[in-house]
Amino acid sequence: MAQLDTGGGESKKGGKVRSKKQNSTVDLTAMVDLAFLLITFFMLTTSLSKPQSMNLGLPDKNEDTTKDDDIKVDENRTMTLLLGDNNKLMYYMGIMNTPMAPKEIAYGKSGIRAELLSQKEKVVNYTGTSEKGLIVIIKPSPKSNYRNLVDALDEMAIVDVPTYAIVDITPPEAEIIDGTPAEPATAE
Repeated sequence: MAQLDTGGGESKKGGKVRSKKQNSTVDLTAMVDLAFLLITFFMLTTSLSKPQSMNLGLPDKNEDTTKDDDIKVDENRTMTLLLGDNNKLMYYMGIMNTPMAPKEIAYGKSGIRAELLSQKEKVVNYTGTSEKGLIVIIKPSPKSNYRNLVDALDEMAIVDVPTYAIVDITPPEAEIIDGTPAEPATAE
């Protein structure tokens, strides 16, 4: 128990003798109990930060499907993002063999986001409806880092791209993103 000393004892000097006063004490037990009750209350009523997660629609692991079930997509609606090392990002519209060569672009608001919004508007003008929107294919190279992939997925959520996929990069695309010249394709 804590005690509070008020200093009401006898004086050593001569003169009047004062009556001895009892020291007053303060019982702090109730205050300690109250402090623990408040700590418990605030611990139970606060909400901890929730982990942030990203929803990804992944394909089923059904091995009965065959590769003959390819879906035909209009090349004027597709945009392909190539992710490389050292935060390198390139994109092209349609098929890579078309006259539009892959262009390098930056991450962020003035880079990929502005281009996604522009291409999204062009696709709406092309199709005449917003139901058939832009399709983005994200192809990370083995040298790209995880942060760049997450940044690209965040841009899809910000721009509200309804259809996007993460696909393995092809060897010609890997050569382009790495900066090495691609060998000409042989006709089979």
